[in-house]
Amino acid sequence: MSRPVLEAENLAKRFGGVRAVDGVSLDLAAGEVLAMIGPNGAGKSTCFNLLNGQERADAGQVRLAGREITGLPPRTVWRLGIGRTFQVAAVFASMSVAETVQVALLSHDRQLWRPWRRANRYRRERARALLAQVGMDWAAERTCGTLAYGDVKRVELAVALANDPRVLLMDEPTAGMAPAERGQLMALTQEIARARGIAVLFTEHDMDVVFGHADRVVVLHQGRVLARGTPQAVRAEPEVQRVYLGAPASTEPTAC
Repeated sequence: MSRPVLEAENLAKRFGGVRAVDGVSLDLAAGEVLAMIGPNGAGKSTCFNLLNGQERADAGQVRLAGREITGLPPRTVWRLGIGRTFQVAAVFASMSVAETVQVALLSHDRQLWRPWRRANRYRRERARALLAQVGMDWAAERTCGTLAYGDVKRVELAVALANDPRVLLMDEPTAGMAPAERGQLMALTQEIARARGIAVLFTEHDMDVVFGHADRVVVLHQGRVLARGTPQAVRAEPEVQRVYLGAPASTEPTAC
């Protein structure tokens, strides 16, 4: 079996007397979609911040393709191949959709600080190809401020893909979206992950999204891993039912 693309081993982070993350381990393979779920305050966001360098771990290790990246700053982790999207999507409202992706390409190519370079002339074909991949090429010349929120989320995904990530961390990617859009976005993400061999780790409160699109699920509770496994196995786990899902195993998944 090939080595996982991303490995976290015994990660720990305290804030004062609170153990936000307490001995969390996980691994993620190329092309795999792993969901991280748990009640509010379970440690999901802190775990994400440890993986991409926004927070420094008190203990434990993070490895990317076998290389230890624990403690590296976010920009270095990003350049090594860990991309991230956030719960609240943010784009430059006055920029066109294509320009937004072109700026991401400028950053990836380390060209942001070159003088006299116009973003809207840089790697137009690549920007268009990325937008086509997320179904947004039709809006390339529209300003981001005119887009519906679900379309903004797709543009954010194109921006993340501009860095050619090995791993993509998605913090509640469907938050604020209509139910039909949620499934579409995650189906698209799953398809891209398979096609490009990108390992995806996402957090989500909508259980239909989790059980419909994750290959595996890891459940956090009070900073620790409560359960892990296939969606079916996790949904049937009595302790997960008790602390998070709040329903017997035979109940169909609903949004939490």
